[in-house]
Amino acid sequence: MGFVRAGKVADVPAGTICEIQVEGKTIAIANVAGGIHAIHNACLHRGGPLGQGVMDGKLVTCPWHGWSYDVTNGKVGHNQAVGVACYRVEVRGDEIFVDIDDAK
Repeated sequence: MGFVRAGKVADVPAGTICEIQVEGKTIAIANVAGGIHAIHNACLHRGGPLGQGVMDGKLVTCPWHGWSYDVTNGKVGHNQAVGVACYRVEVRGDEIFVDIDDAK
């Protein structure tokens, strides 16, 4: 399927994260100082919604139990050996496109 439209850059202001439905998947899209990143939405601990978490720099904290993830690489803040999948992102003009088939 490749890249699919996930929304507009204006939908994700700098320093925020949100949940977006793309082709039946819920992903979390974050804006870190103007850079757009996409990660799997479910926390590894208990499946909490990362897209509803709080951003602090490039870290998002899961609202359920406080696990933090680096949205630029998906890694758990306290254990860089594990993490959630990241999706490739392209910003085309004012729109965000995510490659939902190429999670890393």
